[in-house]
Amino acid sequence: MSDLMPRPKFDPELATFLTALEARGPFTLTTEMLPHMRSLDITEEELDERLQSHGYERRTFTVPGHLGAPIALAVIQRIGRTGTTSAFYTIHGGGMVFGHYLGNLDSYDDWLLNDHDVVLISIDYRLAPEHPDPYPVEDCYAGLTWVAAHADELGIDPERIVIVGQSAGGGLAAGTALLARDRKGPALLAQILVSPMLDDRDSTVSTKQIDGIGVADRQMTRFGWDAYLGSRRAGEDVSAFAAPARATDLSDLPRTYIDCGSAEVFRDETVAYASGLWAAGGDAELHVWPGAFHGFTSIMPNAVISRCATAALADWTRRLLAHGPIASPRTFEA
Repeated sequence: MSDLMPRPKFDPELATFLTALEARGPFTLTTEMLPHMRSLDITEEELDERLQSHGYERRTFTVPGHLGAPIALAVIQRIGRTGTTSAFYTIHGGGMVFGHYLGNLDSYDDWLLNDHDVVLISIDYRLAPEHPDPYPVEDCYAGLTWVAAHADELGIDPERIVIVGQSAGGGLAAGTALLARDRKGPALLAQILVSPMLDDRDSTVSTKQIDGIGVADRQMTRFGWDAYLGSRRAGEDVSAFAAPARATDLSDLPRTYIDCGSAEVFRDETVAYASGLWAAGGDAELHVWPGAFHGFTSIMPNAVISRCATAALADWTRRLLAHGPIASPRTFEA
């Protein structure tokens, strides 16, 4: 149990949220909760109005997903933008089971849309348990290949696509990057993995420390992996595309920004993945934010530690976009 194992202390400012959360009583994620947790908290019309008030516009494309089934892509850019720019291909979080592809599109304006005039793309991948592995990661890969093949239509440079994911979206981003490498698909400029959900085996120290405490604890994470993998979870028959922590070869992957909190369930798998990238000769920047719980920059964006984390990612993004690819891009095979 978490109360019998020492763990890093939560940042005092962030801990105020946890105190309020604990006052609401125990929370157990169930399948019955998923429809509500998959819904957008505002209407799409309200989202478009909010985007337009900041000078942005949204287009939606229906593209082939896994096995050809239709899925949606949202494309956000500055109103009136012309020419060719970089694209940030984003994958939402939610433990593989909830979340919405339009749920956080208005949170990127400062460090992406406003500062760098990029095209922001969000994929509506299908969710478990109705669509278990390999549907989510294959949908993400199918969407990526469509984006690269339609770069001219989207006004983007196919050699400057950055894949971005947080939590389960971070795991799917890592898995999609592995698929792109192994299938000689789109050559990604970089990957941004924020508190990524990478390891289904539930065996790290941090999973045991963050059990019954914090945000997205061990039980919630296990719920997501069970929905995604079923009886295969923690067994031998799980691919690295589904659970990237299982990858034995992390060579030839794009430069990577990867971070987590010291007091979150995904800490150890995040650090191990960064170490694996370095061992393979990769370019990776790792940040472990002291006392931070899962999703802290979204939940408490104005906390001091959150502002530091956001600034670090913005700084890395500026350095990334100031330069081109670090290696010659592979030939893209659709």
